[in-house]
Amino acid sequence: MPELPEVETVRRTLNKLVTGKTIADVIVSLPRLIKAPDDAMLFIELMKGQTIRDVGRRGKFLLFYLDDFVMVSHLRMEGRYGLYQEGDDVEKHTHVIFQFTDTTELRYKDVRTFGTMHLFARGQEMAGPPLYKLGPEPLDKAFTAELLKERVKGRKSKIKPLLLNQEIIVGLGNIYVDEALFQAGIHPERVPDELTDEQWQALHVSIVQILSESISLGGSSIKSYVDGQGQEGQFQHTLKAYGRTGEPCVACGTPIEKFVVGGRGTHICPSCQPR
Repeated sequence: MPELPEVETVRRTLNKLVTGKTIADVIVSLPRLIKAPDDAMLFIELMKGQTIRDVGRRGKFLLFYLDDFVMVSHLRMEGRYGLYQEGDDVEKHTHVIFQFTDTTELRYKDVRTFGTMHLFARGQEMAGPPLYKLGPEPLDKAFTAELLKERVKGRKSKIKPLLLNQEIIVGLGNIYVDEALFQAGIHPERVPDELTDEQWQALHVSIVQILSESISLGGSSIKSYVDGQGQEGQFQHTLKAYGRTGEPCVACGTPIEKFVVGGRGTHICPSCQPR
């Protein structure tokens, strides 16, 4: 699933490609992707004549700001957007097409069909699902080591599942949690009360640094992720823990190990991240 850097890269790409374009019509071939309103035809009618003013992001969600509405889009596992010319061949698994008045089209393709779209009146998008319970943004200035520590205070869960919990902090998935914990030297099975203030500071720094670096490299293309122009990310070439099972640790040479934490495949250096 695309994580914060990938969604942020798509957001920046789409802002360049579609901001200022006016929707003439929408074609929905798989209505179950439209979660709000619960009538795909009403979704289409509300979108007609709307101009895309900006493309934002909240956690792993894209927010298309229109004249009167906000469309919240979750790419989930395989969702992707691309800008095409009217008349271009429509690729398989294309389920929603936003036709613009300038003869271009924004197409949404989703092989797994897990993606979702919600349409809200402007100002109402944060009032209910899917955005209302999301935690703080890790790249906001308000996000500090103290805030992170406070949000997990007293919890008995292991640190990795807590970092994956979007109600505690948004945008982190399996790749970046493994990388942040490796950089901070923290074992994923530690519980919050076991961590020192220095470790909280190190974890905060590693989260911010890794996410920022990944965004600068266009995200990580581990499987099928590409941005709105079909370009792959490059951060996967810098990974130090995730996906490197059996390879030597870049810091100490110990082979990277993989095991399961909270149902997720987890990569660590057993020497650099002692339990």
